[in-house]
Amino acid sequence: MDRYHRGSLAVQERVGVRELADHVGRSIGTGIKDVAAAFLGLQPHLVVGAADGTGRLWASLLTGAPGFVRATGPHRMSVAGGVPAGDPLAEALATAGTRVGTISLDPRTRRRMRLGGAVEVTAGGFAVEADRVFANCPKYLQKRQPLELVAEGAGVVRRGDALTPDQERAVRAADTFFVATTGGDRTDASHRGGLPGFVEVLSPAELSWPDYPGNAMFLTLGNLAVDPRAGLLFPDWESGAVLQLSGRARTGFGPDGSRSVCFRIDSVVESLHPGRLRWSTPEYSPANPALPLHRGSATR
Repeated sequence: MDRYHRGSLAVQERVGVRELADHVGRSIGTGIKDVAAAFLGLQPHLVVGAADGTGRLWASLLTGAPGFVRATGPHRMSVAGGVPAGDPLAEALATAGTRVGTISLDPRTRRRMRLGGAVEVTAGGFAVEADRVFANCPKYLQKRQPLELVAEGAGVVRRGDALTPDQERAVRAADTFFVATTGGDRTDASHRGGLPGFVEVLSPAELSWPDYPGNAMFLTLGNLAVDPRAGLLFPDWESGAVLQLSGRARTGFGPDGSRSVCFRIDSVVESLHPGRLRWSTPEYSPANPALPLHRGSATR
């Protein structure tokens, strides 16, 4: 198995972490181990990244009672049900062979697991035949406790091609978002976290965020190096609402080794789905970097 494609290798080389990336990359496997299977069975939500029928990338949030996601074989993850009605990935996740990246993140324990592969359509939802499975460290994960699954909801409440003022405020207040990217024949879903204000709204159609030091794999930035398409998912943890953005991103590299990503929005979907999950207020990760003063004032 080739753990990295040319995009990730190029970023690793530029940042000077090739040796470390080779070491960390040994954690990437193709099978779902027993400990990973047990972890999946306890989770009440799953983030899935994929391209829709027009080629736009999206990240979607699926929720359910623990057990709705489970390992049904050494290389197979099954998901009961599908995405809510009106979700941009409803058709893609009902199409065999769709390449997906998933991330299962447990805010209760600050653990996360990523799995990528191809969709199989099942009678009760879909499955993913896995070709990449690995865990990540707990860096930048905020700790939360689940409160309740809310039965009612309006579904999709707004579509557009730029952020409204309320949506801008939600992005500025976010301490977590998920990003879907693709490169070669792989699609990936990953997590980004920080203190509220770490995502800057440059305009109603453009966002920026810092790329904090992580596991040195550079899967997300590597994908963006070969394909600028990206999908972002901003969950409102306390209400269960979701804000999904699809667009294109580019990475900027500073002379001091810092990195930042600029994202241009093409499409926006805001939803308040039935069956959404509400969580408690966060206990912020001790790894979150302090914000520059100009950003710290953005949320006030």
